[in-house]
Amino acid sequence: MDINIFRKMSYGVYIVSSLDGERPTGCIANSIMQITSSPATVAVSVNHDNYTNGCIEKTGKFAFSIMAKDSDAGLIGNFGFRSGKDVDKFEHVDYEMVQGIPVVKFTCGYVVCKVINKMETATHTVFLGEVIDAGSYDGMGDAMTYAYYHNVVKGKSPKNAPTYLPENGDGNTVENEKKAKYTCQVCGYVYEGNALPEDFKCPICGVGADRFVKSE
Repeated sequence: MDINIFRKMSYGVYIVSSLDGERPTGCIANSIMQITSSPATVAVSVNHDNYTNGCIEKTGKFAFSIMAKDSDAGLIGNFGFRSGKDVDKFEHVDYEMVQGIPVVKFTCGYVVCKVINKMETATHTVFLGEVIDAGSYDGMGDAMTYAYYHNVVKGKSPKNAPTYLPENGDGNTVENEKKAKYTCQVCGYVYEGNALPEDFKCPICGVGADRFVKSE
């Protein structure tokens, strides 16, 4: 079975948010879809291991902010590769509260939902939400797709993401024998160049050059 076919399916990149008591928290997701138009309902898939999963369960509400191509890629590292159990992901993020739920600015916009049903799978909860508010932010570019994130930003899915695929040596970046490749061991970002600068910081998750490994 060729599971790489899933890379051909269309996905967006979203910041799913809720509340941990009174503290905002959230995670990255790319499996969100509209189910009906009237009343507007959407479904979002959240890994059982994501701290946000339990927060949505307790709060009964969630929102998702739609990443734009020109959104800060560091948001993916912040929300996708750290746990809200250990850190305040919203500490340095520009956001606002809508219907009591945090939504991230400098994205295409947001959708806020109340949970009306859910389905459990072996690894994920699929929350069905009725839309109670939505809005757009002016001045942002096109929505970021998973394909754009994977092929242009050179990022990879967090292990908790529904679309995560183990690496199998199939070559996720364009081969260029004239340039060395250095891979971030935290988020999978690939840097290509003659040498990795000592002061280099990963544009996705923010770790330093010491967390990069040169490809053979």
